[in-house]
Amino acid sequence: MEYKTENNLQEAFSGESKANRRYMFFADKADKEGYPQVARLFRAVAEAETVHARNHLMAMDAIGSTRDNVTAANIGEHQEFTGMYPAFIEMAKREKNDRAERTFDWANKVEQIHYKYFEEALKALKEDKPMADATYYVCQVCGNTVTGEAPDKCPICGAPAKAFKKME
Repeated sequence: MEYKTENNLQEAFSGESKANRRYMFFADKADKEGYPQVARLFRAVAEAETVHARNHLMAMDAIGSTRDNVTAANIGEHQEFTGMYPAFIEMAKREKNDRAERTFDWANKVEQIHYKYFEEALKALKEDKPMADATYYVCQVCGNTVTGEAPDKCPICGAPAKAFKKME
């Protein structure tokens, strides 16, 4: 007997996660265009999609210990910058899609940074040592993630310091 429920859970998780992000971006656009109630509706439905995604992930037993989760994140980030994005960049170049190539390139560079952060976290967890206290800033143009203070200019996309969002 072939079981399809696990694949269905993974597909549902992916769909709900995508819907959440899409609706949050739609909410930002509605706010900018002067439709605050539509923006609130998008945010409310986005939150519900997050609940659905979490429920599907829980049904897959896909949330483990912090160490397990950091390991999974580390593996995922590594796969993105070694396999997924290089292939995507090549295809975008061949198809002369400069916008896609740029976003793939930015993401590829940032995933390498994320991988290093997760490597540090995993090392601390394995050694049973606390991680150094750090403040993270994320560039809202390319996703570059830095600790300490936002740089004057993003080294990946060139955005100014004001493009960085402090993560609480």
